[in-house]
Amino acid sequence: MSKNIPRLKKVYKEKFAPELFKELGYKSVMQVPRISKIVVSMGVGEALTNKKLLDAAALDLGLITGQKAVKTKAKKSIANFKLREGNEVGAMVTLRGAMMYEFFDRFVNVALPRVKDFRGINPNGFDGNGNYSMGITEQIIFPEIDFDKIERVCGLNINVVTTAKTDAEAKALLAKFGMPFRK
Repeated sequence: MSKNIPRLKKVYKEKFAPELFKELGYKSVMQVPRISKIVVSMGVGEALTNKKLLDAAALDLGLITGQKAVKTKAKKSIANFKLREGNEVGAMVTLRGAMMYEFFDRFVNVALPRVKDFRGINPNGFDGNGNYSMGITEQIIFPEIDFDKIERVCGLNINVVTTAKTDAEAKALLAKFGMPFRK
């Protein structure tokens, strides 16, 4: 029984990890940063009035990531938005392991080039602890989404969680993976 190893994982182990080990001057191979998980989420504010939109968003997330999306609930009540605690207002997927590498590969090499007027992603999306967050304005950049069947064009958030201690290490790691940072 042979397991299919994702292309990016194989390239990381054979090429990127040794390069990062030398470049960043680590003493142990365990210090080399790696991607631990990717969280893809979608907020659907109109779900309060139209439940079909939330179901469609969860279905789209499932198609994009290849894993079933979980509906998220509001943590606080906000009167101005007519939001009550416990209302379902979004969907999210946490990717780890092989699914994470497959998604990241498709995201960087297939979806990002399909963004209108793309000039690279913002290099300021790091949080100070080596994690990167970015927003996509349209889910239709993913080829899995059938443009004719979408209810509404929604944006989504992508958080890449790494084991890097600093933003510089995380940026070096993501640049090795082919993330097109803006100059």
